Amino acid sequence: MAGTVGGAAGDGMGGWLRQHRARFESAATRVLLLGIFVTGLMAQFVKPVGDALEGQAFLGGALLSLVGYVLYDAVKDLAVSSRPPDRGLVRSSDLGDFVSQAFHARKVEICFLGYTGETLYNELYHRLESLLDDPGPTKRVSIRMLIPDFGREMAVPSRVGPGGRPVDYPEFRARLESKCREYDQILSGLADQLTRRHRVTVQCEYRLYNGDPRDKVCIFNKELAMHGLYNVVATMPLRNPDCEVYDPKGYNTDLSVRSRKEGTAAAETAVATQISHFEGVWKLAATPSWRQ
Repeated sequence: MAGTVGGAAGDGMGGWLRQHRARFESAATRVLLLGIFVTGLMAQFVKPVGDALEGQAFLGGALLSLVGYVLYDAVKDLAVSSRPPDRGLVRSSDLGDFVSQAFHARKVEICFLGYTGETLYNELYHRLESLLDDPGPTKRVSIRMLIPDFGREMAVPSRVGPGGRPVDYPEFRARLESKCREYDQILSGLADQLTRRHRVTVQCEYRLYNGDPRDKVCIFNKELAMHGLYNVVATMPLRNPDCEVYDPKGYNTDLSVRSRKEGTAAAETAVATQISHFEGVWKLAATPSWRQ
């Protein structure tokens, strides 16, 4: 946790320095250009200045070179700062940054496909709660969560049997289903409260896909897609009863990040593929029993 906070502080300080450096260079460039203009103007009307500059063509060339250098450096920094950050792989614990960025839009669309969605739920809960006091630019929010059908027999989650073989564990599946049901009810309650106040129109919906959890997908505003694979053989001990279960840890899952803002064909294809996959699974998914 300390590493995450420190990294965020470092990114903030670096952004502050870049921003103020760009402002300084812009101001310096304007002063330099203004100085050249004034000097040239004076040379036309003030004879001593004109005589001093006469024949000193190298001075003008040097000044122009300096201007070109400063402008090039400033434009280069601007181009770098305008590109989306190359995050590569991020931890699921970093989801809060992406949720916050998504809520800068007027229309927010967040889609999830995975296990219980606990990590994302926590971030969404705090973000929706903050909209009660200050909705900011946000006008509409759509949240769609795809989780496994815990009512079916599954290899993951399950009890760790002899030789590491998975043994179906209905009681543990029911526990996870109850947890997801609570997440849905809390988010939907916040959504109804925000909508009733006419501050923001919010919709939250859960659906169930058939199969074991393997992929973790998060899509933000149809512009940025994150994808990772759960460690399906991750285990957790239970005290009562005394046993061990296969239970993937979503907060430990590394996620690759692709954004349409990268401006490349590869990024566009990656994001479009994740959106298409999500929409297909969503179409085939069932409505949970607690929503029927």
